[in-house]
Amino acid sequence: MHKPAPADFPIHDLIRDRWSPRAFADKPVEPAVLASLFEAARWAPSSNNEQPWSYLVAAKDDAENFAKTVSVLVEFNAGWAKDAPVLVLAVAHLTFQKNGTPNRNAFYDTGAATALLSVEATARGLAVHQMAGFDAAKAKNVFDIPPDWEPIAAIAIGYPGAPESLPQSLRDREVAPRTRKPLTEFVMSGHWGHTSSIVSR
Repeated sequence: MHKPAPADFPIHDLIRDRWSPRAFADKPVEPAVLASLFEAARWAPSSNNEQPWSYLVAAKDDAENFAKTVSVLVEFNAGWAKDAPVLVLAVAHLTFQKNGTPNRNAFYDTGAATALLSVEATARGLAVHQMAGFDAAKAKNVFDIPPDWEPIAAIAIGYPGAPESLPQSLRDREVAPRTRKPLTEFVMSGHWGHTSSIVSR
């Protein structure tokens, strides 16, 4: 399902076409394609080139680990994400490797890596849906994640499916128009709350 963003200013097609569906086709993602998504994440910028991200990946044919990943999702997300061919947990390292001090940019940098992963996925005809709805404490236990690492997002990856495959409540959300805050609400200059002339019309 093609659902381009109604952008107010020109943007690249890969950004315009990226969105977060819940309907996935019953089609596996080739390992080489998945590897390219993580290669894209690898080249994200990060504070001091720390690269504080790791990903726990489970494709459906890895039944044990796929089930473990589904088990840490909240019920709502598990209901549709179990049909995605690949599930992932994004995990951030909270301290710098060189000296063990807190890395306040760890979440930001891991998000940047996952954003590049999402753009690469869009370029390859894949869809990515990131989720905050999962049990981080359970994930740490289930996957033996070290204390100074924090799981921050669950991610479903796959080829887009038909909205008709979803329950009606989710189908309605799948086909609803895409919306975003206007640029005038969050692009500022001079002082907080003052809209930048760059985006005002």
